[in-house]
Amino acid sequence: MILVFYIGRILLGGYFIYSGVGHFKGLNGLVGYAQSKNVPFPKAAVILSGIMMIVGGLSVVLGFQMIIGMWLLVLFLIPTTMLMHNFWTATDPADRMNSHIQFFKNVALIGALFLLISIPYLLIN
Repeated sequence: MILVFYIGRILLGGYFIYSGVGHFKGLNGLVGYAQSKNVPFPKAAVILSGIMMIVGGLSVVLGFQMIIGMWLLVLFLIPTTMLMHNFWTATDPADRMNSHIQFFKNVALIGALFLLISIPYLLIN
């Protein structure tokens, strides 16, 4: 089972690392998208969120301060989900569907992170 745990860490953390690096590779496009969603300080928000994903993802992959790293990812996901994937405001059907999918994907990631964060506390009690 430990192998499954390590694979899970690599997959989950790797997803965030990959996405965070993508924030820097596609910085201008993401800044424009953030502006279209009325995100305050869009360039700073894209850079900060990229850093949060990379640091949080590395924490999970490397097993270093994982609880802190996972909280960092939750702190990234909650406002991002609400601001960037607010499907209820979309008028274009394709945009609405894409935002709907991204919204609930992020909700599932938040749920998975909450489960992982809670494991040490469950083992103690």
